[in-house]
Amino acid sequence: MTDMTHRPRRSALYMPGANTRALEKAKTLAADALIFDLEDAVAPEAKAEARENVCNAVKAGGYGQREVCVRINGLDTEWGLDDLNAAVAAGPDAILAPKVIDGSDIDRLNDAMSRAGAPAEMQLWVMIEMPKAILNIQDIAEAVGRTRMTTFVMGTNDLVKELRANAKPDRMISMGTALSMTMLAARAYDIVAIDGVWNDISDADGLRSECEQGAAMGFDGKTLIHPSQLEICNQVFAPTPAEVEHSIDIIKAFADPENSGKGVLKVNGKMTELLHLVEAKRIVAVAEAIQAMEG
Repeated sequence: MTDMTHRPRRSALYMPGANTRALEKAKTLAADALIFDLEDAVAPEAKAEARENVCNAVKAGGYGQREVCVRINGLDTEWGLDDLNAAVAAGPDAILAPKVIDGSDIDRLNDAMSRAGAPAEMQLWVMIEMPKAILNIQDIAEAVGRTRMTTFVMGTNDLVKELRANAKPDRMISMGTALSMTMLAARAYDIVAIDGVWNDISDADGLRSECEQGAAMGFDGKTLIHPSQLEICNQVFAPTPAEVEHSIDIIKAFADPENSGKGVLKVNGKMTELLHLVEAKRIVAVAEAIQAMEG
């Protein structure tokens, strides 16, 4: 099993719950995480059938080391509680809840999962996609200490709609504050942060550019809407061979008895402090986890 602390979440692929062929195909795709969607990707008249499809697929398994998550409809909808109860019974790795706006929402979702019989290791992921969620992001993040919440997923399409904004040509104009505030909260409270989707399936260069932007901001990975986007996403959000090699050199340098007690070293010509050692260990652990999954 992959170490949960450094589990790769480079790519989280949405799969429409109403499409049984897609749910089956997901078993062969190079996604770190699969999000079986009962919300946006499913029409109202297909909600019940999609719920049954998804739960049957989760129960049947066969997804290997891919992390399996079910996105439910909001608890304030007619489908939400039924989705949550059925999904918990099916036994995915995580439940993804849409449109949370404050810490009390996290408590309600956590309590509902517990009442439904969710084991302690079943995670709660939440969509950060509402203006109030951004304004309350610290309140939401603080729930991590008392609930099963582990992960923020950016809902950039909904966020753009709610802001009456335009994501082109540069999403940082419309969403920069929201993305940055979410990342600050995620890192302050040790929460996984997954970036929003890239909508233009045909624009691979645009996808790569936005992946690189998200990685530069600190996101752990990105949500995707099509399997063709996986290769670029997995590549960008993985440590490069050069980063891994340099990190190994840092670890070796600080482990050398000759450097015992030193707080600053020169490694490959670069001044390196103990804080760089912590990051080097993380990079190597992530690289090893990716290798273990792909192996």
